[in-house]
Formats: sequence, structure tokens, C-alpha cells
Amino acid sequence: MTQTTAKPSILWGPVWGLALMQGAITLLWVIYNLYLVQLLTQLGFPRGLAVGLLVVENLLAMVIEPVVGTFSDRMQHQIGTRLPIISLGVLLTAGLFVVIPTVLVWGQGALRWGLPLLLVAWAMAMAVFRSPALSLLGRYAMGTQLPQAASILTLVGGVSGAMGPLAGRFILGLGPLVAFSLGSVVLLVATLALRWAGPQGVVDSAAIAPPAVSPLPWASLGLVFGTGVGVGLGFRLVMSALPATLAQRVPDANAPLVLGALFIALALTAIPAGQLARRLGNRRAMVLGLSAMASLAILVGVISSTAVGMVLAALFGAALSLVSNGTLPFALTMVPPARAGLGTGTYFSGGALAASVGGGLFINSGLGPTVITLVAALAFLAAGLCVGASGQMRGMSEVRGQE
Repeated sequence: MTQTTAKPSILWGPVWGLALMQGAITLLWVIYNLYLVQLLTQLGFPRGLAVGLLVVENLLAMVIEPVVGTFSDRMQHQIGTRLPIISLGVLLTAGLFVVIPTVLVWGQGALRWGLPLLLVAWAMAMAVFRSPALSLLGRYAMGTQLPQAASILTLVGGVSGAMGPLAGRFILGLGPLVAFSLGSVVLLVATLALRWAGPQGVVDSAAIAPPAVSPLPWASLGLVFGTGVGVGLGFRLVMSALPATLAQRVPDANAPLVLGALFIALALTAIPAGQLARRLGNRRAMVLGLSAMASLAILVGVISSTAVGMVLAALFGAALSLVSNGTLPFALTMVPPARAGLGTGTYFSGGALAASVGGGLFINSGLGPTVITLVAALAFLAAGLCVGASGQMRGMSEVRGQE
């Protein structure tokens, strides 16, 4: 009599490797955003160029993410792994990130224009590997367990994100060469950890099924894209409105501490939020989180002290954990398993568009924090409508399949 061993519903080793990758990606963006204006102004560029560069980078990422995700899907089917495109993107990203601060030495005269081009090239390299890498989550967890697995990514990403407001001075004190080199090393180590954890493992053979012959699920992709736009725009606007509101209403407030409370709460509530999503269902948990974020965004205008700001930011971070845990699982379940890269890339594409719109049309348009938080609330509600509509669409398709 032979005894069979049940396959685990979550491959925790690879999930933690993927979480380290997520944390490294977040850390690199933290370092980049801290030093961007400083690098540009030291070479004589205006501060406003930073906004223009971010808009261009995000518009390019909006196109690159789904294209590379689709390419990685084909690679997964043809050779059984996405690692070549992930490794290429990581090596380009890490190499360019180290080169960026050296422009301060050799970028004199006309050569200084090499810095903006280098910054855009680095952002493009980041977009090359993110979707293929994070789409691997669908291979490491069963459908109903995806939010719980994603909570580990949210936990590590929240800790990395907190380094911006809470450790920003320390990172700036390292100097650009040390900080950028350290970021590159962290990314390379995270990639090695992901490979060591066994990215070839899979919890379900459906995750390596060949690409479906059926046409692309355009309606589903549209909802994934819309969700990415709503979540990304709302979050970006709240992150700009919080310090602006504090500066207006509480001049002596500690804005970094308030923003840090948001990311710490995001990290601390990630795992409980993942367990809640498993019980409620991912869509319900996301709609709950988005509704709470919309309400809290409007309340930003009532902040009267640093303490009130920290409480509001912590509540927002707790609600955000329900959404952050659910976004990747949502994108992955809205497409066939063989199109995981496309689903993930489509969500990030929506987020990239939101970053461009948020920076180009709202944050730097002179609008007051009250108007910005109202737009943020509407963006969260629009994302919630997309998630809710996806559940109805899935239910209707299941009914048709039974007829």
C-alpha cells in the first residue's frame, strides 16, 4: 500500500523569495525618488524636470509591462521558465542603477544629458522584469490561497516602503554612490534567493498549461487595467495630500512620521488581512478595503495634529493591506493561468498610467489637498466598481458554461 503526499497549497519558500524581490523593487524606487531631484539639480537641470521624467517613465512602463508579460508567458510555455527575461531585466536594472550616480563625475557639459537618458533607461529595465517575476505568485499558491501568499509580499514591501519616510535622512547621508550600489546588491541578492528557493516548483499543473487557443479576455483585462488605474491614482494622490494637508493645518507636524505610520500599519496588518481575504473571498476583501480607503481619503482634511495624522494614516495602511494583498491574485484569476504575465502586466500598466496622470494633471496642477483627496476617493470607488463588476462577469460566464 503506497502512501501519497498531498501537495502544499502554498510553496512558502518561493513565496518568501518573491517577497524579497518585491521588497528590493520597492527599495530601489525609494532610493531613486529620494535622490532624483538632487542628481538633476547638481548637474544644472531644473527641479521640474523630475516630474517630466517620471511621467515619461511611467508612460513607457504602461506599454512595456503587458508586452513583456506576454513575452514571458510564451517563454514559460516554450522553455518552461520565465527566468531568462527576469535575469536579463535584473542585470540591466542593477547595472544601470550603479552607473547613475557616476554621472555626477563624468557628466559635464553636453555629457550631462546622459543622466536623463540613463534614468529613463533604468526605469524601462525595471519594467522588463517586474511583471514576469511577480506573475510567478500564481505558480506558488492555489487560487483561494493567493491572498494569503500575497500578504508576505505586502509585508516585505511595506517594510521597504517605510524606509522612505523613516530612514530617508540616513539613506541620503550614505551618498548617492553607496546608496545606489547598496540597492543594486539587494536586488541581486533577492534574485539569487528567488532562484535558490526553487522557482521551478508549482502547486498546480494548470499553472503551466499551454496558452489557450481562445481569444484574449479583453473585458477581463479592461477591468484589471481599470483597477490598476484606480488603486494607483488614489494611492498616489493620498500620498501627496497627506504631507500637503499637514503643512497647511499643522505647520510643526512630523510628516515623515505620519507617512511612516501608514507603511508600518500596512506591513503589520498584511498577514491578518490575508487570512481575512481567504475567509471573505478576495473580491469582497478588496471592495471592503477600497471603500474604507475612499472614506479615509476624504477624512485627510480633518487632520489637526501629528497624532491624528498618524492614526488616520495607520487606518489607511490597514485598509490598503486588504487591497495590496488582493491585487496580484485578482489580476491572476482574471486571466487563464497560461497568461499570468499578461494579467500581471496589465494591472501594472494601469498603475503606471495612474502615476503619470497623478503627477502630470493633479499633484502639480496647483489643486488644494481637499480636491485631491476627493479625486482619490473617487478613484478608489472606481477601482471597487471594477472589482465588483469582475465578480458579476465571472458569475455570468459560469452560468453560461452550465447551460
